[in-house]
Amino acid sequence: MAGYEVAAEAGDADALLAAVAEHRPAIAVVDVRMPPAQSDEGVRAALVIRREWPTTAVLLLSQYVEERYAADLLTTNTGGVGYLLKQRVADVEDFIDALRRVEAGGTVLDPEVVAQLLLRRASDPLDRLTPREREVLTLMAEGRSNSGIARQLVVSDSAVAKHINSIFTKLDLPSVDSDHRRVLAVLRFLSSGRVGSSGRDVPKEEGVQ
Repeated sequence: MAGYEVAAEAGDADALLAAVAEHRPAIAVVDVRMPPAQSDEGVRAALVIRREWPTTAVLLLSQYVEERYAADLLTTNTGGVGYLLKQRVADVEDFIDALRRVEAGGTVLDPEVVAQLLLRRASDPLDRLTPREREVLTLMAEGRSNSGIARQLVVSDSAVAKHINSIFTKLDLPSVDSDHRRVLAVLRFLSSGRVGSSGRDVPKEEGVQ
């Protein structure tokens, strides 16, 4: 499929971890809920994968918006991770685009997850942002590049850069390299105190499925 080869399929979290250990794939596509309990086995396995095999990117799939799982994954490792609703998989082009961005070390969040997180973030530094800056931060959280944000909002790349610099300033982010500050901005967006510290207390051409 679009240059990807499925190295293995796994029916539960233990089989998933065994398959990743054996094949060391470029990316693992993981269901949040896996047998036997059908609760959070998938996301817990994803956290193990990111810790034990950091070169394997992880794309989590979920039936519903459960943003605490996205927070769990992103606060542990901010590159090469994604969280999408299963309905996105129906759009093959969007799914392949997400795979490629995650495999390349990017972060991909489902727009529905981002929207719900925005609703939870009242009375914090994010309140300093203008509506346009919130739009830009939302697209950053979805994993979009500056040029991708510019195309989505129909503005110039320089306008996007100015908005992002303003976001960094208003969120009191340190003047380090731009890529790192992007990650910090997204993490501030995800973890500004409305999701528990653990998330649970408040609710290369290969792949593993």
